[in-house]
Amino acid sequence: MTVTGFPTSSDIYLEVDGKKVAVVQSYAAKTSRSSRTVEAFGEDQPVATIPGPRSHLVELTRLYATDEAVRDGINFHDLEDFSLVICKPDRKIIYSGCQWSAIGENGTLGDMVVEKVTVVAAKRIETKA
Repeated sequence: MTVTGFPTSSDIYLEVDGKKVAVVQSYAAKTSRSSRTVEAFGEDQPVATIPGPRSHLVELTRLYATDEAVRDGINFHDLEDFSLVICKPDRKIIYSGCQWSAIGENGTLGDMVVEKVTVVAAKRIETKA
């Protein structure tokens, strides 16, 4: 049975200066915003809410460095200001201005895989495919 209309990720990768440096097996994204209420004297309930800045947190699972990045000596711990690109059949989601906040590794001899990377992104945009 095939479900239509539910776009899945066809490609997930990290990009630095326009170059794909790693592919990602899966991700979990969470965007949050701290909003605050506006209260008026004499009112028992808030009269409005003011949206605060957005925060984008993405947890990546199983990152594989590309062959070119391995040749260039990639070190995930040194990555700064990179982008996460998630390609779906109907759109592309780009998290830019990314910094990692946590890296977890499970080592296997000769394996160029990082198990989990938690990323904080400055911006999230969606474009039509």
